[in-house]
Amino acid sequence: MKNSRPTIEYVESQAGTSFSPDETLVLDFINRKIAAGNSLREILVFLFREIQRILPCDRIGVSFLEENGNRMVLYIVVAGYENIHLGEGYSAEIEGSSLKKIFESGSPRIINDLDAYHAGHPESESTALLLKEGILSSMTCPLEVDKRPVGLLFFSSVKKDAYGERELGLHHAVSERLSQAVEKAYRIEQLSQSINSYMEMLGFVTHELKSPLDSIITMGSTLAAGYVGEIKGPQADYVNRMVNKARYLSDLVSQYLSLAKFEGGEVSLISRKTDFIAEVVNESLDIAAPLMKEKGVTLVSGVPSSFPEVECDPNLMKIVVTNLLSNAVKYGNNDGEIKISLKDDAGSVRMSVRNAGPGFSEEQKKKLFRKFSRLDKPELSSRKGTGIGLYNSWRIIRLHGGKIWAESKEGEWAEFTFTIPFAQKG
Repeated sequence: MKNSRPTIEYVESQAGTSFSPDETLVLDFINRKIAAGNSLREILVFLFREIQRILPCDRIGVSFLEENGNRMVLYIVVAGYENIHLGEGYSAEIEGSSLKKIFESGSPRIINDLDAYHAGHPESESTALLLKEGILSSMTCPLEVDKRPVGLLFFSSVKKDAYGERELGLHHAVSERLSQAVEKAYRIEQLSQSINSYMEMLGFVTHELKSPLDSIITMGSTLAAGYVGEIKGPQADYVNRMVNKARYLSDLVSQYLSLAKFEGGEVSLISRKTDFIAEVVNESLDIAAPLMKEKGVTLVSGVPSSFPEVECDPNLMKIVVTNLLSNAVKYGNNDGEIKISLKDDAGSVRMSVRNAGPGFSEEQKKKLFRKFSRLDKPELSSRKGTGIGLYNSWRIIRLHGGKIWAESKEGEWAEFTFTIPFAQKG
């Protein structure tokens, strides 16, 4: 039976504690497996299972510092029972709490009689919740990476007097590797959650902007056409400029909305037999026509009068063709020429869009079709773009089982080409 221990104590970590051969084997196994852990929960579940072989443990928890070190949030709890009261998501302010001393001293805290501790600290909500679970002893250890505090690891037992120097030494034997692995997994999960939250927000904002912008374009076009009374001169010019800016914003919103859907896994292929010329090419040309007119661009069409039906998602393919046409106008020469071609290429649809303009180098070519990537050519710096359109197009073409690529003669022309099969597999 263990000797009685103080109710609460802050203990220097014992790096020189000696262990039995069996304990050493368990510690080595834990260190190896922790380093290979993929997720934070996986690491904690493994540690909980294995540490019980050498250390009293009915519950294990890990919390992290947030809000610039001002708040501690309990991130994961693993226990050998189901009635959890102090659960994941519980948070506490660091200032004024007993946890602050752990970070300031860098020393673990051992409480071997939570009943007695709570009697002296009745304001401690976390202690009351642990007592409801039947926990009577706890060992709270700081998690540090490069001497920087990142969080706390809690070992808890339903027995009194469960922890002392030996248990502290066992923890110390895995603490460095554990701190690094736990923080790494936590940061990865935080990043993943942030990305998901960002994409959800992006999808919401762009969706809410889309309808008002489209309404502005419709009303502005109606006004410019004189359907509610003739306007001319400077007034007509202002209205047309307003419509053009709204179209640009609408196109921007559409690209971000498509990106949000792709990143959120919401885009799926809805294939059907499609009149590719009428439903994809011509409708895309109608969308790009105002921009072509504004820049005085001449269209040279290599689209045949008839074409076999294509099994594809016409709405997605229209995004691709519209983007290639808009880019050709945007990054081509004013009053220049755009050539488009469509043909049957050995059982695949092959479409190309070429513009006269500055083009790009072989080195710059590597940046194309990557998310948020734009060419850093001085002559293109004033031409607005997001670096999203080509990435979305690449995703759509891949979804169709096709390929998309670009070629250029720098200073003269650029050409973008894609191929997709006439019929989708499966």
